[in-house]
Amino acid sequence: MNNISMETMGFSRSFMLESPLYEGLQAGRVMLQSRDLYRVIMESGEIMAEISGKFRFRVQGLSDYPAVGDFVMLRRAGNTGGNAIIHHVLPRKSVFIRRAAGTAGNEQVVAANIDTVFICMALKGDYNLRRAERYLGIAWDSGATPVMVLTKADLCHDLPEKLEELRSVACGVDILVTSSFTEEGYSPLWKYLRSGETVAFLGSSGVGKSTLINRLKGNDALQTGEIRKDQRGRHTTTRRELILLAGGAMVIDTPGMRELGIESADFSRAFAEIHELAARCKFRDCTHTGEPHCAVREAIRSGALSEDRLEAYIKLRKEARYEGLNSRQIENEKIASMFAEVGGIKNARRFAKEKNRRRRGY
Repeated sequence: MNNISMETMGFSRSFMLESPLYEGLQAGRVMLQSRDLYRVIMESGEIMAEISGKFRFRVQGLSDYPAVGDFVMLRRAGNTGGNAIIHHVLPRKSVFIRRAAGTAGNEQVVAANIDTVFICMALKGDYNLRRAERYLGIAWDSGATPVMVLTKADLCHDLPEKLEELRSVACGVDILVTSSFTEEGYSPLWKYLRSGETVAFLGSSGVGKSTLINRLKGNDALQTGEIRKDQRGRHTTTRRELILLAGGAMVIDTPGMRELGIESADFSRAFAEIHELAARCKFRDCTHTGEPHCAVREAIRSGALSEDRLEAYIKLRKEARYEGLNSRQIENEKIASMFAEVGGIKNARRFAKEKNRRRRGY
């Protein structure tokens, strides 16, 4: 790869101000992780690197380790031909995380320092408003700006209706319609792919993320797979990689959404209209299920808000509360939620005992 400037890599002013604090170290950006090794791009080219022993001793959890998209401060090995050593990870401006499998609350960074998130949904098979709401919640929480990208437009016969539906849940979010068959079909993406900008492609397996990146790159940089007969995708992206496009933008293809949990979702922006209505409810802790003077229920009665939209909001918030908990913790959360209206589980138990005494005539 030819030498490129740090600015082209997305090294913004905040990173420029931070990096001189680490005297004797050079800045680079993580392009790929493979076990304990990292492929890092610097102004002088690409290099393999590993973290220092002091860094490894210092980390508190998985999220502290370098991830794809991170800017790191490292020391090169000189002319010895060995790996460079990573000593610091610069503060992230945005981040996608997932709960690491088999851990108790430990979070792992999927990708970092992203400017825009292309939330990809295929117009055939994968299209689902509830799925879009989930993606938007996760994207807003990352700190990046979401853009809805509808793929496989050539297979869609009711595009105007789908666009109208999607606009009702993607409030204030740009919506792009694409097809990978022709250059004009994916040209709307270039508006967001400026030099120095980083874009992550997010979506279910098989919606065409890797195909779009290959079209933008101009070659088969990423492996793609066939679609199954049930229109579900075959999961082909097994690793995250930062890819530099000819115009200077950088893109990251992420594995399917099963990699990301819902525990870190920004519902205040994904369901902005519900949050605005909830602020006008009589009770601050209104559940929008049966309380008096509920502005959310009133909006449903007037037709300003759909029942399906509210149900999706309640479902995702409940799922986020249970994410990462074991079966016993989930059961305790459910019980606490059930008895919240009577002052908690302790009051509920006291009430049950009193009822049993009266029934037995004590």
